[in-house]
Amino acid sequence: MASLFSFPRSNPGAGGRRRGLSRVIWPWGADNRAGDTAVRQGNLSALVEREIIPRLVAAHPHDSVVTLVEPPKQITAEDIAAFTPLTVTAEADVLLDFVERLIGRGVPVETVLVELLAPAARRLGDFWEDDRCDFVDVTMGLWRLQEVVHELSGRVPAVKRPSNKRRAPFCAVPGEQHSFGAVVLDDIFMREGWLTEPTTPELLARIAPEWFDVIGLTVSCDSHISALPSLIRAIRNVSANARIAVMVGGRVFLEDPARAAEVGADGTASDARKAVKLASKLVGAKAQGVTAGA
Repeated sequence: MASLFSFPRSNPGAGGRRRGLSRVIWPWGADNRAGDTAVRQGNLSALVEREIIPRLVAAHPHDSVVTLVEPPKQITAEDIAAFTPLTVTAEADVLLDFVERLIGRGVPVETVLVELLAPAARRLGDFWEDDRCDFVDVTMGLWRLQEVVHELSGRVPAVKRPSNKRRAPFCAVPGEQHSFGAVVLDDIFMREGWLTEPTTPELLARIAPEWFDVIGLTVSCDSHISALPSLIRAIRNVSANARIAVMVGGRVFLEDPARAAEVGADGTASDARKAVKLASKLVGAKAQGVTAGA
């Protein structure tokens, strides 16, 4: 899927290395006396550099390989800072090229979703609040991020097959203009073996006739919080699963996790990977008729 890139390494050939090393002679005579003087003077590093390392190299020529420092296999703050502005200035294929370079250096797809795309989406919201971009910029940026998620899902399908038969739909609450958080949750849960599906605007009608173990609702604007308690009560009333677990997420709850309990949800998590663990915990607790803490 990804366009891999490698770092060049000089390769003079095994014979060349052996010839070069065979000319290096480190006698125990005068050089050793110099080393002894270095130790007496407290300069241990000089002894290691002048005596020990060269002898080890000469004794093990085939083990003398230049080790290159590998790029980090995780998302850095510099990655996020470079990537986020591209969401409003470049097309989706440019964002995908950026992501592919990260995958090429060994960053897992799941890490890209959780530690790059999700933070970039949150930063877009910050840009909007700081008047660094307008609503159209944010909408287009989130649309491009969703395109990247869908492309990654198609190119790198989930490794884990659905095994626990647990089902979970994810959606933005009514009135939300953006659903990127739900898209990321859907993909991460699918990769962990859950059966997921996109929800329609007719959320209550969708969950009434079929069994779902968990439902996830994402919220980004404070103005939509007030409608959540009644929505969650309605979900519990109509759900085919009387013990359905309701999770909430989004920047509103990231800033104040206690609000999850206030709106009647069973829990919230700071990112999609933690949400998977919390969902499993909630389902197990519900099956035993107890309440799991967030």
